[in-house]
Amino acid sequence: MSSSQGVDERDGNGDGDVAHGDFLRAARVPLRLGILDEDGGPRVVSLWYLWRDGALWCATSPKAWAVERLRADPRCGFEVAGDSPPYRGVRGRGRATLDPVRGEAILGALVDRYLGTRDSRFARWLLARSAGEIAIRIVPEKLSHWDYSRRMT
Repeated sequence: MSSSQGVDERDGNGDGDVAHGDFLRAARVPLRLGILDEDGGPRVVSLWYLWRDGALWCATSPKAWAVERLRADPRCGFEVAGDSPPYRGVRGRGRATLDPVRGEAILGALVDRYLGTRDSRFARWLLARSAGEIAIRIVPEKLSHWDYSRRMT
């Protein structure tokens, strides 16, 4: 698409792309992660994420369906965008790697980012099971972003 349609498509280049990195660091909505199911069809799951060192980081249970499928096929698509106008966001595709060593630390960082405290009942529940978490690291191969703020305000 052309930039006149509100989309600027670029190859993923990590934090070097200020528009992508700034948006991904600032947004506090879940990432929608597209994964291929057992039949090769797409399925979307929503996960909290961090943008760090040119990659998207999530955490989940090692028994989660997403972990099983990403282990079988690491290709994925993703989108980070709000549901309310003005519409803006980042989407792309990449490959996921699973990291059981960093799962606990990533979950803690996600709790800090999305809940703002570790003192809530929900935060304590999540952190009580953090030792078993697995980190998902998604390295973008292609990123695009859009921002319709000017035309919608």
